[in-house]
Amino acid sequence: MTPLLFVLPDSHALFSPLCRALPAEPGELEYRRFPDGESYLRILSAITPERPVMVLADLSRPDERLLPLCFLCDTLKELGAGRVGLIAPYLCYMRQDTRFHPGEAVTSRSFARLISERFDWLLTVDPHLHRYHALSELYTIPATAVQAAPLLADWLKARREPLLLVGPDAESEQWVSALSAASGHPFVVGRKERRGDRDVQVYLPDLSAWRGHSAIMVDDVISSGRTMLQCAHALTAAGIEHIECAAIHGLFADRIEDQLQDAGVSRLITSNSVPHSSNGLDLTPLLLDPARRLGWLEPGEAP
Repeated sequence: MTPLLFVLPDSHALFSPLCRALPAEPGELEYRRFPDGESYLRILSAITPERPVMVLADLSRPDERLLPLCFLCDTLKELGAGRVGLIAPYLCYMRQDTRFHPGEAVTSRSFARLISERFDWLLTVDPHLHRYHALSELYTIPATAVQAAPLLADWLKARREPLLLVGPDAESEQWVSALSAASGHPFVVGRKERRGDRDVQVYLPDLSAWRGHSAIMVDDVISSGRTMLQCAHALTAAGIEHIECAAIHGLFADRIEDQLQDAGVSRLITSNSVPHSSNGLDLTPLLLDPARRLGWLEPGEAP
């Protein structure tokens, strides 16, 4: 049976291509906010227990989007949906994966409980697994993480000019080294000193041997973008004239993309996990098989 695919908020770069490729029928709903900020939601599509239901969600600003997502899933279940799956290409609340200071909330676990209590499965792309080794350490529902690095590697392999891949900090080393091996381009990794959420400094190794190369800063996610901004400044100071920036997830808080451009970054490229003008890598082909597999699971069946 053709599944229903809903989207929250009301648009996402992946919605139409996923509907066409799965294939799925677009789910119809009415959503708005009352003047006091509360949400109104009404599902217009017919819901039956036999029909798979999927929800595509942009979780790049989760605090304002989680409640409507919960209301949507709860209502789908109340109207008779047998199973409801969540496709969240960017999975939020993965950063706080331990209690760094006494009394801190480990929000990654709290968020995972909220999602696991409502949805029957989860599909995401390159979650920020740092201290966790798998989503199953957090989520009690079947959860699949798709790797988007091959898309970025193919884009890099197609580039014919001399390139230097630059990982801005130690956390990016494993990621950028794998991209280097897959694309055949050399790489270096910087050292980051963080003094606060938006106060960082990046130090790079000697780049004198690479001054004729174009530098492409790469990471899995650009959040505040301050690390990339400082890395761009360090590259310019080292004599690198052409700088680009690539990431799977581009959040670009505080319109950091404008500052990156002012710092000499000539191009930004991200996947369409989070809608943005820099989207140049289409995740649709990577999501199809796992979405079909998870969407048609029988209750209790392993993915």
